[in-house]
Amino acid sequence: MAVIGAILGDISGSQYEFSRPKDLDTEHCELFTKKCEFTDDTVLTLAVKHAITNGLPFADTIRDFARRYPRSGYGERFIRWMLSTNAEPYNSFGNGSAMRCSFIGEHFDTENEVSLWAARSAECTHSHPEGVKGAVVTAMCVYMARTGASKEEIFKYTAKNYPKSDYKYSPEYKLEEYRNSYEWNEICQDSVPAAVRCFLESEDYTSFLRNVYSLPCDMDTLCAIGGGIAEEFYHGTGFDDNKLLKEYLDEYLYGILRS
Repeated sequence: MAVIGAILGDISGSQYEFSRPKDLDTEHCELFTKKCEFTDDTVLTLAVKHAITNGLPFADTIRDFARRYPRSGYGERFIRWMLSTNAEPYNSFGNGSAMRCSFIGEHFDTENEVSLWAARSAECTHSHPEGVKGAVVTAMCVYMARTGASKEEIFKYTAKNYPKSDYKYSPEYKLEEYRNSYEWNEICQDSVPAAVRCFLESEDYTSFLRNVYSLPCDMDTLCAIGGGIAEEFYHGTGFDDNKLLKEYLDEYLYGILRS
């Protein structure tokens, strides 16, 4: 399940979101520790799942989940939207639209459905074209991984959407180039291609996480964005998913995940 890959990615990356040591041994450090916790990425991923499976409006459901977990690390503009009675989107291209859409690539059975619902899931907040694109590309990569696409096909699709002629961080750049140039940010057009590159150069779900660990990035979110892709492509995470999920999620979120 892509949702599990995204959520465990969020939890694993949370320990270094704002405090990644410069000398972090990314090849050997523990991926799940007492410092780990679920963040807004998990909360809103499950909000999108709950909205789709129950036929509920995205805006209302996302707002309800966020208010239930108000201290999960949301951005300032999202917080204002969350607390407002006005459900209008705020033209964001932050990476929040991409980190919450993994269920869409897991759930729907055609490219048209995946693209349509990914856009809808973004537009209630992230109405900027780059915010919508980030959700669509992420969900489509999950769908492609789930339906048997090769890494080369996923690369070509992502590079078409983020060509290096137009984007500072394109999947056309190697991971080693990212390590020398990447700067921490929270926007879709810099987060999605980097997360995909980390997946493309991985050998399994674990090595994907370690690839993200090697970048000075918004770590929990890149792990969530690419985690769903990696989980689907490798047909699992290699961890005892249920044990980890029960350890880090509360009863309500675990129930939504398993519903």
